Amino acid sequence: MTTPRRVGSFDHDGLTFDVRDTGPLDGAVVVLLHGFPQTGASWAETAALLNERGYRTIAPDQRGYSPRARPRGRFAYRSSRLVADTVALIHAIGAGPVHLVGHDWGANVAWATAAQRPELIRSLTTVSVPHAAAFLRSMLASDQIVRSYYMFFFQIPWLPELAIRRWPRVLDRTLAKTGMTAAQIGRVHQEILVGGALTGGLNWYRAMLLQHPAALRTRVPVPTTHVWSDGDTALSRRGAELAGQYADGGYRLEILTGVSHWVPEEAASTLADIIGRSADGKG
Repeated sequence: MTTPRRVGSFDHDGLTFDVRDTGPLDGAVVVLLHGFPQTGASWAETAALLNERGYRTIAPDQRGYSPRARPRGRFAYRSSRLVADTVALIHAIGAGPVHLVGHDWGANVAWATAAQRPELIRSLTTVSVPHAAAFLRSMLASDQIVRSYYMFFFQIPWLPELAIRRWPRVLDRTLAKTGMTAAQIGRVHQEILVGGALTGGLNWYRAMLLQHPAALRTRVPVPTTHVWSDGDTALSRRGAELAGQYADGGYRLEILTGVSHWVPEEAASTLADIIGRSADGKG
């Protein structure tokens, strides 16, 4: 039997990823995947609440965000590589199957990981971003394509970085409109802009079109809970409703009212309750 130990980092694909490993070592493991433009630190409050409940939480800074895991070029950020990073993390802590949770882009990776490697996942909780196929279908059945305007801008090489660095107040106003607090925006400046993670984070968007079409047909055979908030300016409700069609292991949709896109920080207690129920099989 493997003796539990703390993991501060793990290696994969010639890269080294930083990890926040908290909670009781012998607790059931919950892996928390962050989105853009944030790091694993965005899970701090939710993780602390889960730790109090006896769960061990693992929150990595993902590819493009960890200082020693920032490969050049969009090809290094294909979905297959992001899934492989998550699989490597689970193997590194030797704790599979785990409860997998993802927010924003982290949710996209979580959906794909649960579909491709279900033997490593005990339960799946996705926040904000639905299954990739549901997201694409929602563009034809709602105002999702309008909400996603920024994704098209991010496809342009170098220009988004130049614009963000030259006019940071525009970024601040944009993030504030999505519901970010001044403190959260300050962390984006420190962790992403000053920290040098901007291009890596944007490369996730630039690699979107490199995803193999077959990935859109993958289905998730593990118990799945999806969380959508009605104050989310980036994601429509239609995608959340369609996501259940790609979850074969049971699907539960949780709707949060009066909450913005930034659920892990704005509604940490509610989200910790949802994750706990999913992990306990009480969804």
